[in-house]
Amino acid sequence: MILYPAIDLKDGQAVRLLRGDMDRATVFNDDPAAQARAFVEAGCEWLHLVDLNGAFAGAPVNAAPVEAILAEARVPAQLGGGIRDMATIEAWLSKGLARVILGTIAVENPSLVREAARTFPGQVAVGIDARAGRVATKGWAEVTEVDATDLARSFEDAGVAAIIYTDIERDGAMQGPNVEATAALARAVSIPVIASGGVSSLDDLIALRDCGASLNGAISGRALYDGALDLRAALAALKG
Repeated sequence: MILYPAIDLKDGQAVRLLRGDMDRATVFNDDPAAQARAFVEAGCEWLHLVDLNGAFAGAPVNAAPVEAILAEARVPAQLGGGIRDMATIEAWLSKGLARVILGTIAVENPSLVREAARTFPGQVAVGIDARAGRVATKGWAEVTEVDATDLARSFEDAGVAAIIYTDIERDGAMQGPNVEATAALARAVSIPVIASGGVSSLDDLIALRDCGASLNGAISGRALYDGALDLRAALAALKG
């Protein structure tokens, strides 16, 4: 199981939100590229990037820090937030991004997700962010009536590289991930699933790894910044 350190970008800084609330942001680093370098030096194999402003704006906003991270990092990175058309997908992949994460358009324009997955095999993931099992879009500002598992199943034959599943109520709250819901979604599809939201300790990572469903990875942010989770120790434990 791959551990993805998260770098969430707001106004050019690396921050963490509490349950997706843009007004409850904690700034952890003014230099996102330096933060990426620190994660890479600690041994991570991937980076998880989010353009928070872009998720609300519907278009890339934090392009400069993302490009700085891509220039700095020696590992592949995936990015979500504000990626809602083929031109933006192609532009990011051409700049060295390994994988784009499509969230809002997975609900609003699923045919675009399918087209992107066909055009860029292995480089398109679907982000499914849920409150009480219902998918939220547009920076988590709008909760739809779409069931998270139903949405995941609808892309079963689309060729997407992964599904990133976030329980919004756990995100940034340091209360542990929703292991049961994540495992249930992972068992419902054959697409690789990456867990996100609430990973706050090594025990949380082990619980996800041993949940009975084959998870591709887990994303952690605040716990790494707060020191509650030591990245080197976590990586070693997951490989052990």
